[in-house]
Formats: sequence, C-alpha cells, structure tokens
Amino acid sequence: MRYRTLNKNWQYNRVYGRGKSYVHPHVVLYVAKNRLGYTRIGLTATKKVGHAVQRNRCRRVMRAALSEHLSQNIGGYDIILVARGQTPHLKSTQLSKTLGKLFAKAGLPDLAKPAQPVENPQ
Repeated sequence: MRYRTLNKNWQYNRVYGRGKSYVHPHVVLYVAKNRLGYTRIGLTATKKVGHAVQRNRCRRVMRAALSEHLSQNIGGYDIILVARGQTPHLKSTQLSKTLGKLFAKAGLPDLAKPAQPVENPQ
C-alpha cells in the first residue's frame, strides 16, 4: 500500500477547511499538507452520484487512476477525491488524464509525468 487512508470525520473536515480545492467536471481534488511525513487519501462519492453500485464503481475507478499518479514518497499530504455526476461513466484511463491535470495545478509530484531533463549550458 502506497498510502494510508483518512478515516475520521475530523480529518476530512480539516482538509475541506484548510486545504485547497481543484475542480473538474469529472472529480474534485482537495489537498492539504500534513506534518506526518506520509500521504493519506480519502475517496468519497455521495448519493447524488447514484446508488451503491455506482458509488462503489466511482471509488474503484478513482483508486485505480490514483495509483498511476501517486508516488511512494511525495511527502506529507492529505488528499481527498470527490466523485461527481460523470465519474461512474468514466474509465480509469480517462480519469487518470484528469488527475494528471489536477495534480499539475496543485503542484503535486506526479509519477506518470516523466521528469524534465536538465540541460547543461556549455
């Protein structure tokens, strides 16, 4: 497991209150720094998304897309992904592209994005 989970209501409330949000029609990303030295993840899908089958599919797709982008040691962040109405109709590859854009906006290190080569001035 690359990350731990947010499992207390106060942890979610802290990220919602103090963190920054990045909105896309597919998913909403909330990010807040923590002092723990490891990353914690929360995946949520409300009843507005659909019934239990659709909500579980949303979380499964978000988990698969997140595994492509989240590195082993990105530091201490609390990250929450909130599913939106279009999320249950997406494939994990489509959501992965969206997460890549949101990670770039948030300034998070992205495992899927190749490192930029450093040019040596001569």
